[in-house]
Amino acid sequence: MNIPEELRYSTDHEWVRVEQDGSVTVGVTDYAQDALGDVVFVELPEVGSTLDSGATFGEVESTKSVSDLFAPVTGTVATVNDLLTDHPEKINEDPYGEGWICTLSVSDASQIDGLLDAAAYSTLLEG
Repeated sequence: MNIPEELRYSTDHEWVRVEQDGSVTVGVTDYAQDALGDVVFVELPEVGSTLDSGATFGEVESTKSVSDLFAPVTGTVATVNDLLTDHPEKINEDPYGEGWICTLSVSDASQIDGLLDAAAYSTLLEG
């Protein structure tokens, strides 16, 4: 299981990467994409929408199931990964790269500190 050290993780299996400008990129973890199976559709959030931490902001549909996406932090959607509209399989192929979901302008950066680091997320998966 690939759990990059530099990312933060939610208990809902989303990852967060803090960018140089203070925004965050959000995606689903390698564990989540594997559990989902072959992703066939991604509902992306609307640019400009405000998300509360823990709120549903889209969904990922696979050949096995439909799963909600949960905002790991509170913020405003700055960009979405339009590549996923035509190529949802990028979530399976490259969850930490081309398979990212959106970027957020974070309202409260201290929320990032409340997310799991790689070691804690690994422990969560083992539990």
